Amino acid sequence: MSIAKEIAPYLPYLRRFARALSGTQASGDAHVVAMLEALVADPSGFPRDIDPRIGLYRVFLKLWSSVGLDTSEPVVELGRSSAERNLEALTPRPRQAFLLRTVEGFSIDEVAAIMQVSAADAAALVQTAGQEIAEQVATDVLIIEDEPIIALDIETMVEELGHSVTGVARTQREAIALVGKKRPGLVLADIQLADGSSGLDAVNEILTSIDVPVIFITAYPERLLTGDRPEPAFLITKPFQPEAVKAAISQALFFDRRAGRKAA
Repeated sequence: MSIAKEIAPYLPYLRRFARALSGTQASGDAHVVAMLEALVADPSGFPRDIDPRIGLYRVFLKLWSSVGLDTSEPVVELGRSSAERNLEALTPRPRQAFLLRTVEGFSIDEVAAIMQVSAADAAALVQTAGQEIAEQVATDVLIIEDEPIIALDIETMVEELGHSVTGVARTQREAIALVGKKRPGLVLADIQLADGSSGLDAVNEILTSIDVPVIFITAYPERLLTGDRPEPAFLITKPFQPEAVKAAISQALFFDRRAGRKAA
């Protein structure tokens, strides 16, 4: 089987990973394109002795490191936001390991294979990232979710990270009303809501009045990763792991220029 056919099913998820590392759809997609162009120029660079999904992520991270694509590199700029400073505080290798483990769902052994380190080193990197993430920004979070049990689980995870929940909306109308009462610093949104309304429509309406990072939660991520329209940089697949939600929240806030510590 050709390399293209082997890696094609995993490209939408690699794009998700690249966006989480770089912080934007455009930047993340550009990194993936650069990797694909490198493979076209030199197919021998793709490891054929391991699982193609692991090989794909390994090749991507090699390119990321070798050409200096990592956005955590210091930038000399006056008035840099607290989010940019917080992103620098989370070192690149732990962040990569944490995302591979929690967002992409790789086992520790698979993370080790991708990053070409021992399993013990991979576990240590993930642990380091968790410690660093715990020290980062806290904000107010709006949850748009129509399933009460899922909403409660998300609320618990949000509060465990040190954030506050401004409210839980079950419909598009409720979401808009809650934003009117208190502006959130982050939105967690399901796609299908209780009254048949759309979480995507709710978010689009919210974004007409405020600028806020958004994490979508859906059982069908491929519907939002088509390449045909603007897509979310942060996407959680149902059923989700708590660690994945926590990682996405931290990453979204790291890359949001408006994020900052709440006043004590």
